[in-house]
Amino acid sequence: MTATRVLVLNSGSSSVKYQLLDMADASRLAVGLVERIGEETSRLKHTPLTGGGAEARVFEGPIADHKAALEAVAAELSKDGLGLDSPELAAIGHRVVHGGTKFTQPTVVDADVLAELESLVPLAPLHNPANVTGIEVARSIRPDLPQVAVFDTAFHSTMPEAAWRYAIDRETADALSIRRYGFHGTSHAYVARETAKLLGKAPEETNVIVLHLGNGASASAVRGGVCVDTSMGLTPLEGLVMGTRSGDLDPAVIFHLARVGGKSVDEIDALLNKKSGLIGLCGDNDQREVERRRAEGDASAALAFDVYIHRLKKYIGAYAAVLGRVDAVAFTAGVGENSATVREAAISGLEELGLALDGERNAVRADEPRLVSAEYARVAVAVVPTDEELEIANQAYALVTG
Repeated sequence: MTATRVLVLNSGSSSVKYQLLDMADASRLAVGLVERIGEETSRLKHTPLTGGGAEARVFEGPIADHKAALEAVAAELSKDGLGLDSPELAAIGHRVVHGGTKFTQPTVVDADVLAELESLVPLAPLHNPANVTGIEVARSIRPDLPQVAVFDTAFHSTMPEAAWRYAIDRETADALSIRRYGFHGTSHAYVARETAKLLGKAPEETNVIVLHLGNGASASAVRGGVCVDTSMGLTPLEGLVMGTRSGDLDPAVIFHLARVGGKSVDEIDALLNKKSGLIGLCGDNDQREVERRRAEGDASAALAFDVYIHRLKKYIGAYAAVLGRVDAVAFTAGVGENSATVREAAISGLEELGLALDGERNAVRADEPRLVSAEYARVAVAVVPTDEELEIANQAYALVTG
């Protein structure tokens, strides 16, 4: 029996998202989420998708830790004949947020790799520990099965040094691994490739500006299938305005907050990562609420929207300059895929860059990749639903099957 299935795990500090895919046809066999791990009110929602699909099964009750969570997931999969002991399972693919400079490709995890991942925790203290825990637990359940780490930062590792290096003292930067890494890499890789397919071109012949717009947001400049610049930096804080993150700001703001505002480093960290962006400007981090309030004449929501769009336009223009020739601008993720208002505002006024929308096309909601640009536009504007789980599964399966 040929092993063609891949289980994709995205382990957070108190959650595990998972999908089981069959790479023979890229179909999904099951999806689920375990949340509030370690609490009395833990919840597991499991949805089998075989045989035309079935109703979700929900368990509510205490799930002590990630080991218990994965064991519960394995039990639910077994009920559908999809257990982790199946010989059809080829690998488990794990999302790992930060790969540093060492991990630039999907990697089969062994003891040495785990040790390296532990050493990267200071670069992603909120994410990497949970990612590592997920790998360790999965290895304990199926020690014979390849565990493949797929890194958010990997796609951006192709950036030239002029793009990834910050203009600070080189010895200090190198000693502390301070550089631009970029994130959302699996999404940017998938969307750039799917955009080329939508245009009927090979990825290596296509230049794309990818705009991953969710609660977290990032932009990338992709030349011939290769990332040459991206908006997030050492951490996911830099770049676009996000739901709760500030994005770009003068570093001296931090000094001012400390010296004049009397805030501690931890307080500043919390302010910029959790109390800034849209929520800092208007009190809502949900773009749908911001747009609703703006439509009703709310001044703070209108300002938040304008700041968001202004930053987005700046990055589109900057990456058009970086690429020289742009074949498409691709919108993806929750906001990018669903907000016609954001797409319209971001592209409006960029006609000199060859960009223009077709209003009717842009207003259509669909689950498939599609063009929303005007027929006469020199540069295509695309809406491409992202699929990070499929990208992780593809990379993991390709690695273990050669």
